[in-house]
Amino acid sequence: MSDFQEQKEVLTTGEVAKICNVAARTVSKWFDKGDIEGYRIPGSKDRRIPKGSLIKFMKHHGIPLDGLMTGTTRVLVVESDVATRDTLLKVLGDNTGYELRGCENTFVAGIECERFAPHVVLLDTSLPGGAEIVQAMQANDDRTTDFIAVCGRTADPRNETYLRKGYAGCIRKPFTVRQVIDAIEDCTSIIN
Repeated sequence: MSDFQEQKEVLTTGEVAKICNVAARTVSKWFDKGDIEGYRIPGSKDRRIPKGSLIKFMKHHGIPLDGLMTGTTRVLVVESDVATRDTLLKVLGDNTGYELRGCENTFVAGIECERFAPHVVLLDTSLPGGAEIVQAMQANDDRTTDFIAVCGRTADPRNETYLRKGYAGCIRKPFTVRQVIDAIEDCTSIIN
């Protein structure tokens, strides 16, 4: 468990959503129905959930506690070019605290999305089947996975095409490590 998670005794709905691998609105529904105990910030609609209440709720509903233990952002890199994928995984591993996995095709990506439950997927748009994975994950209201399109040099720099297809963001090759990290952080900060 990270020092942050050990010290943090009260969580936002976004943090609870990450831990339970559900959408933040699902946590809000649990709170509003009284299924999970917490409180509202005075003068605000923001909800806060004590860690003890979360653990009690997770145990009662059979939700694995391993999400509480990691508390880190999970990123899946789906890239057909082995060198690019391995470099991304190494650089992100060296520069962030993300939990990382990689794969080379959309079939394996679908399996990994189910097993690994990533918060963010960096998806090579040249791979067949990418649009179907994005659509399938968006159809599942309880999932919080965001997709970032990793596209070639000729992609629309405004990213409008990919945003209309359900991607949360787009980065064009060649990209810097900072661009990748910023894109991931933009996705994960939306949850909170």
